[in-house]
Amino acid sequence: MQQAEEILERYVAGLGQGFKLKEVMEFQQNFYAIAVEADTGIGAFELLVNPYTGVVYPEPGPNMMWNTKYGMHQGMMGPYIQPTADMPITPEQAEEIALNYLRNLFRGAVEVEEPTRFYGYYTMDYKLDGNMHGMLSVNGFTGQVWYHGWHGAFIQEIELGED
Repeated sequence: MQQAEEILERYVAGLGQGFKLKEVMEFQQNFYAIAVEADTGIGAFELLVNPYTGVVYPEPGPNMMWNTKYGMHQGMMGPYIQPTADMPITPEQAEEIALNYLRNLFRGAVEVEEPTRFYGYYTMDYKLDGNMHGMLSVNGFTGQVWYHGWHGAFIQEIELGED
């Protein structure tokens, strides 16, 4: 975990002073991180680290497809959308959408953590029966849910900074 955090800190520092790490999570298949804009605290992008090679790469899914500022939102991905973190779906509504989705997916007690707001969507961790289990994203314009099923089992997490 310490090595992954150091790799991510170097990677984000290499992008310029505009970004900082918010959290790093270790999963069975990879390490996951959220980088936020240093001046706004808004989520900029989600990153993965290969646990064997240390290679950092963008997380697939909402990070690339729904991120209206830092994602692939032009050209064949659809019409250009003005980057905005002001979305019709509120963080509270995103939490409720996520809870409804997860309650249909799992048996047991499900709870979601406070979502991180990105440009175009929210990502949030969730617990199953009181234990951290995974994450999912909710589109801030449509309410569509994107379950992050590629991480494997949750191992541990470090919170690096609050926005």
